[in-house]
Amino acid sequence: MATGIRDKVVVLGMGCSKFGERWDCDAEDLMVEAFEEAMADAGIERRQIEAAWFGTAIEEQHVGKSGVPLAMALRLPYIPVTRVENYCATGTEAFRGAVYAVASGAVDIALALGVEKLKDTGYGGLPQRTRGALNNLLWANASAPGSFAQLATAYRATHSVDAGDLKRAMAHISVKSHANAARNPKAHLRNAITEQAVLDAPMIAEPLGLYDCCGVSDGAACAIVTTPDIARGLGRCEPVAVKALQLAVSNGEELQLGNWDGAHFATTRIAARRAFAEAGITNPREQVSLLDVHDCFSVTELVTMEDLGLSQQGRAIADVLDGFYDADGAIPCQIDGGLKCFGHPIGASRLRMLYEMYLQLGGRAGERQLGDPVFAMTHNLGGFPSQNVSSVTIVGRFGA
Repeated sequence: MATGIRDKVVVLGMGCSKFGERWDCDAEDLMVEAFEEAMADAGIERRQIEAAWFGTAIEEQHVGKSGVPLAMALRLPYIPVTRVENYCATGTEAFRGAVYAVASGAVDIALALGVEKLKDTGYGGLPQRTRGALNNLLWANASAPGSFAQLATAYRATHSVDAGDLKRAMAHISVKSHANAARNPKAHLRNAITEQAVLDAPMIAEPLGLYDCCGVSDGAACAIVTTPDIARGLGRCEPVAVKALQLAVSNGEELQLGNWDGAHFATTRIAARRAFAEAGITNPREQVSLLDVHDCFSVTELVTMEDLGLSQQGRAIADVLDGFYDADGAIPCQIDGGLKCFGHPIGASRLRMLYEMYLQLGGRAGERQLGDPVFAMTHNLGGFPSQNVSSVTIVGRFGA
């Protein structure tokens, strides 16, 4: 019977490029930037990597849909390299491939890397022309801000929330993330903002204003994973262990069966429930030390707090406004600045989130360091509220 991957795999090293408008670099430069940091951190040689997974989502990035661009950019030693894509959870898929390969015993050391160069493609989050008449008709009427604005209005209606309270909570989320990013040299946007500036900003898709939306940027992040025994043999006495890694993918129920209220993500709830069980966490509100979630829009972060079981249904607004998820709160969220301030280079985002959790658990986050965390969690959401993929990963101290 399957027992999951708790404590079977540890993170040996990680690296993350500077995120932003990297006009001076191509995707390969960003890959190398993240890879070199990860290799130095892991303290291994290139020849010791036995397999790699490459996450990138936008077709224009590389010629062909293969692992060749990663192998060539990093001069990997003729090992298997697999390209993966799964909406905004693309980085999760890369990490999952590497983790499962080590957990299965197929390899001793594996690499996962995600990258995206969105600024060079002109992608701004607007509808993309896709192949086929049906797809063209479907996507022409959909945009990310519009879809997530509907999430906000559905949440407001479902929980009888005052519109002003919701706006203030979303503003608090954005202000909090900008304050955290101001202390992070790798973030794209490092400017502090005020709640009033958020409330007065131009409207993008009511009730989402300019500061409620994450930006578009370039970036890459990399993880090297291995077994606990190998890590200890390399001198890692207290390695960061993978406690759980779960994905859930929409099956059409939200759109077709009429029992979805439009105010939550069914996939996130399912992935979180599975991840907590795998990690042995019975009370996440008490046991989770910090987290990084998919804050593509401020309302997404708010709703996710309830879907993860950290806030009670309809109570996330109160927790947000009370500072529960602030840097000095009970469960700091987006301590690195989140998507809001890093932007969202799709293939890289998930591994960038994990990078911050890894630094925090190792006590190496500099002025952002939060006490002595035990369990850290990341969450990704790809697609639209009505059809999506969600992933939840929990990392922590080995044996905890």
